[in-house]
Amino acid sequence: MAGDKRDPQDAPEIDLEEVEKLLEALEEDLKKVQVGTRDVQVLRDEVETLKNVLNSPVRRHHWVRDGLHAIRENFENVVDSALAEGLRASRYIAEIGRMLGM
Repeated sequence: MAGDKRDPQDAPEIDLEEVEKLLEALEEDLKKVQVGTRDVQVLRDEVETLKNVLNSPVRRHHWVRDGLHAIRENFENVVDSALAEGLRASRYIAEIGRMLGM
């Protein structure tokens, strides 16, 4: 759906401090999940990747936006797999959607 593509320049900037707080909370919740499935590991990897982007000296909002989209999509996979016990999945999905202006 090429018509759905938005110009990254048109997207509102993301509050990077909010993203950092969200990642900290998500990381803590992920530590509580004992299930070692592929979906949960992919979610952990996406969180770590976005943390690295935020810790980079060059911060690009579209990289953060892409990372949030990836985390949101992976969360949906975890939820679909019924593995989101204790993760408060709906809270994170809603919060990421709000940050992305969805």
